[in-house]
Amino acid sequence: MIDYRAARLNMVDSQLRTNQVTDGALLEAFLAVPRERFVPAPLAGVAYADEKLPIAPRRCLLEPMVLARMLQLLALLPGDRVLEVGAGTGCASAYLSRLAVNVIALESDAGLAATARARLKELGCSNVTVVEGPLPAGHAAGAPYDAILFDGAVAAIPETIADQLAEGGRLATVVKPDGTMGQAVLMMRADGVLSQRPVFDAASQFLPGFEPAPGFVF
Repeated sequence: MIDYRAARLNMVDSQLRTNQVTDGALLEAFLAVPRERFVPAPLAGVAYADEKLPIAPRRCLLEPMVLARMLQLLALLPGDRVLEVGAGTGCASAYLSRLAVNVIALESDAGLAATARARLKELGCSNVTVVEGPLPAGHAAGAPYDAILFDGAVAAIPETIADQLAEGGRLATVVKPDGTMGQAVLMMRADGVLSQRPVFDAASQFLPGFEPAPGFVF
């Protein structure tokens, strides 16, 4: 029988601490959340591996290190309101629930949204609201947000979602303009101006609706 508590500890010690994840509250969240509950049952045994795991066609759970580093970039405070774009089965939502006061978990796939609601309810994550809708639109009804997390890669950050960021807000995602290797970036709004900087390389899977536009064929 797998000792998932030991697997979580090993993940934190060997994948996160060794890759510049130093925030104490974030590390505690990764120690507390049962990641194995958010993957299909046959994959529970590898839930803590340093790799992305499929949860539905063209959808996956981000690698623990990539997700943890992006969450660290957001520098979340206990009173922050967060929008998560592409919640999937709710794994990142569970981490966010321990770091912020309120989380809107946006998901376009009805099946994944239902799974996320069930898992988050089972774990007592009462400050997370799972909302179904098209991912590229974000969730303007709850804006502005102190932080926005894309739980996957995008070819570019849509202005529609960037506009939902509050003054002083932070946004983290993986940007892959040409569909190959991408970079995790941090976007910030200061004095009404948006700026962004690349932080580390990542090859995360595109979220639906955020793929590069098809090129011209001659």
